[in-house]
Amino acid sequence: MSTPTFHPDLYSGKVVLVVGGTTGIGAGIADAFAQLGAVVTVTGATAAECAAARASPAFRCRDAVALDVRDEAAVAHLIDDLPRLDALVNCAGIIRRGAEHEVPVFEDVLAINLTGSMRTATLARAKLKASGSGCIVNTASVLSFFGGGLVPGYAASKGGIAQLTKSLAIAYAPDGIRVNAIAPGWVATPLTQALQDDPQRSAAILARTPLARWAQPDDIAGAAVFLCSPAARFVTGVVLPVDGGYMIT
Repeated sequence: MSTPTFHPDLYSGKVVLVVGGTTGIGAGIADAFAQLGAVVTVTGATAAECAAARASPAFRCRDAVALDVRDEAAVAHLIDDLPRLDALVNCAGIIRRGAEHEVPVFEDVLAINLTGSMRTATLARAKLKASGSGCIVNTASVLSFFGGGLVPGYAASKGGIAQLTKSLAIAYAPDGIRVNAIAPGWVATPLTQALQDDPQRSAAILARTPLARWAQPDDIAGAAVFLCSPAARFVTGVVLPVDGGYMIT
């Protein structure tokens, strides 16, 4: 991964928590913050996932911690354990193509993708306020803006993230906390591997994307870094597409 072009000490002394930061988009964001001087903690869904992240020669974070975002006590413990908190990035998410028409699966997708983000934001609010310039970046999607026949739970959760972001931006503004979201397009991660491996589906995605390629996780990282930076100090409640132009075609 390449580092986004920012001053190398931009986040020196800052503490960042990337929930869902051991793989995919979250890992790209965590790595970018760490390269810019932040002390970064990431979470993963399992202990094995976290161990694999820590074992990577490229791992620059403070730690990788297994976390179920549905477990309020576990989320509270993790946040309480941080020395301070300047930025929270919510990247934990699942997708269950086809199976999301089953109500229990639908509910589980929303519990992780949407309610999990609300839970982490709620429990992090006091520490973000104490930092004096706290920021939250949620992970929406291009599916925040249109539907997906095979993924009603995922699309509903990401539509919810867009509205949650706007609502928390209003609610948290008196605390000096800015709340924004990134809305990635089609990114080459384990979550999209099935689509990447489907020649017809991948070709259709690339045909509609003006930049004509799948994004890499570090393509998304720069937007998150910007939204948490002083350059975005008057930006809140924004859902920023990072999609290679997919939604304009």
